Amino acid sequence: MDSGNSSEIHFSNNHRDLSEQYGTGAGFQFEFSCQRCNDTWRSPFQPYTSGRMAGWLDKAAGTAWGVLGRTGSEASTAINGLVGANWGPSRDAAFKRAIAEASGHFNRCARCTSHVCGSCWNAAQGLCLVCAPDTAAEVAAARQRGLNDVAAQRAYSVGETRAQAVDVESAQQLVCPECRAETHGSRFCPGCGHRLAAPDSCTGCQAELPPSAAFCPDCGTRR
Repeated sequence: MDSGNSSEIHFSNNHRDLSEQYGTGAGFQFEFSCQRCNDTWRSPFQPYTSGRMAGWLDKAAGTAWGVLGRTGSEASTAINGLVGANWGPSRDAAFKRAIAEASGHFNRCARCTSHVCGSCWNAAQGLCLVCAPDTAAEVAAARQRGLNDVAAQRAYSVGETRAQAVDVESAQQLVCPECRAETHGSRFCPGCGHRLAAPDSCTGCQAELPPSAAFCPDCGTRR
């Protein structure tokens, strides 16, 4: 943010300009955010008198300026030009005041230079909680990670054991050919009851048996 001089301007990348140049709500206000948790703080509203007056004068331009022999359009141009000329310097001054106030609500980390709120500040270390995390919180988080990791490993082992009973060789219909419902590998369609299991095998030669066969077509063994 260019302030018009060489003085340093903080909060250059974590503020939002809420200022309005014209109208009854003309004024300066800025919203600053914590660069860790994104909580915000807004500076007190600073009215922009020229912008407020311009809103009233612009409406009265057709009468007040008409007495002087000037058209409303000419008056509006003159008013807007005055407001625009004063806007930049006034806004920069207001921004500097807002920064001075914001400095009391945020801390600047000496390591990463981020501006953070009090909740994200490690006062004992003089650093933000990103650079100097709270020890108790880190211990609790590490304990939970250890619990989750070991529990996941145990669950994986249980899954490996159960996997031994899963048929991974036989083909399965994942979509019912009758009603197009998803079957999730079941023997019968959950939507219409259509049989989906792989065809039976002959007990004599292990050949695949057609659904309606009473005897194996390869060896004659009764189904």
